[in-house]
Amino acid sequence: MIKTVTQEDAWKGEANCSACSIRDSVLFAGLKEKDFEHIHKPIEQLPLQPGDILYHAGDKADRLFTIRSGLVKLVQYLPDGTQRIVRLLRSTDVTGMEALLGDEYQHDAVIMQTTEVCVLPIDVVQRLSKENAELHHELMKRWQRALSDADLWITQLSTGSARQRVARLLIKLVCDEDNRCELFNREDMGAILGITTETASRTVADFKRKGLLKEMKPNLYMADTDKLLEVAEDLL
Repeated sequence: MIKTVTQEDAWKGEANCSACSIRDSVLFAGLKEKDFEHIHKPIEQLPLQPGDILYHAGDKADRLFTIRSGLVKLVQYLPDGTQRIVRLLRSTDVTGMEALLGDEYQHDAVIMQTTEVCVLPIDVVQRLSKENAELHHELMKRWQRALSDADLWITQLSTGSARQRVARLLIKLVCDEDNRCELFNREDMGAILGITTETASRTVADFKRKGLLKEMKPNLYMADTDKLLEVAEDLL
């Protein structure tokens, strides 16, 4: 099992990455047993709570992070002091890849739901990338995926009517085959979609009245993805 530690103790001991329950879908999926023998710095599974900060914009980027579970937002602050959420990260996503360039982190990474991350020292990742072609290829795939996600964010979540934007976001948030969708506060929804908090609230309430969202418990909904898709494509 990977060792779960408190934030304060995150750098004591080593995680057993070779036994990771989601190893086949995370950054180290391509590593062989012999590769794990060369990981000499701690790689820890860190539990975080809503509101915790994974890293700040401007901090020296010296670690990568794999999201094991939960939800993380990447935040940019505009000149007028308002914030814009430029990406959401979920299970198996990798963030902090600015570290590969020796750069500073470009965003604030803020925890939105109870989350677990694996903390990867950059020198460990760089050395393994040089020695393992599969890991290097996986890093490039993750980087390309991040760029593609950024493009989709602009085209899908920043254009169209408020109803279309909210519908597209809800579709992205559906997390399983049962079409369950866990929402967060409307202020964050507005910051993601470039709409006001009030507009986000009204739109979600309208979707609930029309049966596109069925509340199972606070902030957890069953989504009618077919109807939401029609809204997203301006067919409903």
